[in-house]
Amino acid sequence: MKYRLLGRTGLYVSDICLGTMNLGGQGIWQAMGALGQSEATAQLKSAFEAGVNFYDTANIYAFGESETLFGQAIRESGIDREELVIATKVRGRMKDGANNVGLSRKHILAQLDQSLKRLNVEYIDLYQIHGFDPVTPMDETLSALNDAVRAGKVRYLGVSNHTAWQIMKAQGISERQNWSRFESIQAYYSIAGRELEREIVPMAQDQQMGIMVWSPLAGGYLSGKFDRDGKGPDGSRRSSFDFPPVNKDKAQDIIGVMREIGGNHDASVAQIALSWVLHQPGISSIIIGARTEEQLAQNLVVSEIVLSADELVALDKISQLAPEYPHWMLGMQSMDRYPDGASLVERFKQFAKDN
Repeated sequence: MKYRLLGRTGLYVSDICLGTMNLGGQGIWQAMGALGQSEATAQLKSAFEAGVNFYDTANIYAFGESETLFGQAIRESGIDREELVIATKVRGRMKDGANNVGLSRKHILAQLDQSLKRLNVEYIDLYQIHGFDPVTPMDETLSALNDAVRAGKVRYLGVSNHTAWQIMKAQGISERQNWSRFESIQAYYSIAGRELEREIVPMAQDQQMGIMVWSPLAGGYLSGKFDRDGKGPDGSRRSSFDFPPVNKDKAQDIIGVMREIGGNHDASVAQIALSWVLHQPGISSIIIGARTEEQLAQNLVVSEIVLSADELVALDKISQLAPEYPHWMLGMQSMDRYPDGASLVERFKQFAKDN
């Protein structure tokens, strides 16, 4: 297992983070795995023995059951809590009622206490807002989060599923108020879904924020077990919950290249897909989940796979994003800021050739 700093902090996290969305089985979360206590404890033990120190959950996963099962797994495993970096999230609706959802001060502080109780810990290492709240002012949210840090209930703050401008607005408010700022962003990223590279990755690198990747296998589609029509193994997550959205034709082309590269490493398509994400700049950790011990074991070794420069070029070429404005214009214009930059005419010719 390898360890990377979480953004600009002094906190080292394993480049593999064990996700717990598959623990518990209420509502839509049943499609994620519906694992019980014995499986939760076994997975924690296996991951920890493999060197994983980073674990991610959320209050909304199985409506609190995931946190409860993970908290009990810590106790049953006998692992020292101080050896674990525990991340959870807040925003989603936990029960009926006008104020039982969102990022208001009331909801954040109430749910933080509930998460601490379910996990049976005294503090959360990384507390993340799980999505954007269009109703609550950002400064109210940030003030409540800062108070949670000052109270000793939270060590670091993170953000998830936000746009770059929303995050930068939040960072500006925190800087002006001298509040604890967001040190990480948890976002969807995969070789079949590289939209994060347009705005979020450059922003995160500029702000020295760590990137935690959720669904690096695109909801299991990049396992290589699905055809172009989306048909795959019975009982798979994708069969009952087709998420996140994927361009299946393009993904199948990518899978074809990954299958060839996998042969060079005695690795599966899924392992190459995970390894590719770990090779990308700015990534602190990828969140993996598994229904079985076999799947977990396969996922835990992906950081040992080293892709060659030629393999990375091949994967980049088959999966690259289509150019969008203003990025193609910015890239073309920026060439004249370097001593060996091309002329404007040459740049237009090169752009036409590439696109």
